[in-house]
Amino acid sequence: MNSFGQYFRVTLFGESHGPIVGVLLDGVRPGIKLSEDDFSEDLKRRRPGAIGTTPRKEEDRPLIQSGLYQGMTTGAPLLILFSNRNMKSGDYESLKNFPRPGHADFTAQVKYKGYHDPRGGGVFSGRLTLGLVAAGVVAKKIIAPMMIQARLIQAGGSSDIKKNVKLAREAKDSVGGLIECRGESIPCGLGSPFFNSVESLIAHAVFSIPGIKGIEFGSGFQSITMKGSQHNDPYIDTQGKTKSNHSGGISGGITNGNPLLFRAAVKPTPSISQAQHTMNWSTGQIEKLEITGRHDTCFALRVPVIIEAVTAMVLADLINNN
Repeated sequence: MNSFGQYFRVTLFGESHGPIVGVLLDGVRPGIKLSEDDFSEDLKRRRPGAIGTTPRKEEDRPLIQSGLYQGMTTGAPLLILFSNRNMKSGDYESLKNFPRPGHADFTAQVKYKGYHDPRGGGVFSGRLTLGLVAAGVVAKKIIAPMMIQARLIQAGGSSDIKKNVKLAREAKDSVGGLIECRGESIPCGLGSPFFNSVESLIAHAVFSIPGIKGIEFGSGFQSITMKGSQHNDPYIDTQGKTKSNHSGGISGGITNGNPLLFRAAVKPTPSISQAQHTMNWSTGQIEKLEITGRHDTCFALRVPVIIEAVTAMVLADLINNN
C-alpha cells in the first residue's frame, strides 16, 4: 500500500522517471497558513548538490493543487505535485535483463510480473521521498511548537564524513551513514502500548525511506551492555523530567515528556561505478554488470530532512488522535 497514518494520512504516488511524483495529505486541519515558499528550506536540504550526491538536477517546485484557498488550508485533502524533467531513461535500457545487486529490481520483477516501471528505480526510487518531505513541512506546522531536528553523525562508520565520502567516491564505491534525530517540546501522553507505540509507529515510517536498515531509540543496542541501575531514568520533577534519557523519551510506548531521541542506519548506495556480477534474466547466466547513470556516493547526506519529515508525520497523526 502507498498510504500511511490514520488521522493524518499520507499517500505517495509517481515514479522516478514518470511525469510527476507527489503526495496526497488527508486530515490537514483547516486554517493553517501555507504557501509554496514554505517548502523551500526542507526541499533544499533534500536536494543534491553537495559532494557525494547525484548530479541529477530538478527544480522540485511544489504545485499545490487542492486543499488550499487564499493561502490557508481548507480541511479538504491537500494534493502536492512535483514535475520530473531531468530524466535520462536511456541509462536504464541496458539493465532490463540484469537485476542490480542491492536494488529492488528482482523483487519488483517477481511481484509485478514484469509490468513495473524500471527506469530510475521506478516506484522504489528515493525520488518519491519528495512527497515525504512535503508531507513533513505540513506536519511540522501541525505539531508546532514541537521541534524535530535530524543530522548525519557518521558516514562509512566514521564521524569524518567528508573524508569518507571523498574516499568512497575516488574508489568508485559508496558509503552509508548514521542519522540522529531529536525531538523537543514533545508532550507527555502520545502513543499507546503494543502496536501503536511511538517506537512502532516511528520505526514503521522511518523504514518507508529507501535504504534504511536499522533504528534504535535512546541508548538502543548499547543498553545490552548496561545494568538496570545504569539504564533506568530517575524522575527528578513532577512534570516527568528524568535525570538521564536512556529510554529516548518514550516509556511503555508513550511519550514521557523528555526529548525524543533515536538513530537510524542508512545503507550504502547500491548503484556503484565498480563492476559487479549478477544474473542475466534472459540467459540465466552470471554476467558482468557495469552501472552507468547518476547516483549518490552517500545518499545518507540527504536523508536527515526526510527522517524529520516522517517523524513529524507520526506525531501529527498522534496529535489528531489524542
